[in-house]
Amino acid sequence: MNIEDYRDYCLSLGDDVEERMPFRAFCYASEVLVFYVYGHMFSFFDCNNFSVVTLKCQPDRIEELKEQHSCIGKPFNESPRYWIGVDPAIASDVLLRELTLNSYNLVREKYHQKNEP
Repeated sequence: MNIEDYRDYCLSLGDDVEERMPFRAFCYASEVLVFYVYGHMFSFFDCNNFSVVTLKCQPDRIEELKEQHSCIGKPFNESPRYWIGVDPAIASDVLLRELTLNSYNLVREKYHQKNEP
């Protein structure tokens, strides 16, 4: 999947999705695009180096996913206990979408009740 298609997919997940580039002050991360739901990150990547998409994941799934898919490895700058890194160049579009939707749902479910009026 290319970077534009991935961005479009993330934005299509819901009206509650926001995108920002919050790390502009840091030279090593100034071009990191982050997708949020209820103000919490669920996906991010470097716009200048679209080689790792970092996603939230259930801790009990991470090792199995790594064993099953060579495109899954360490996340960029996040805890490998709760996050995975996916290489979008070798991941199937179906897998990348499934893992992104999983990440979005994990974060949304955790913070949904806290954001109810």
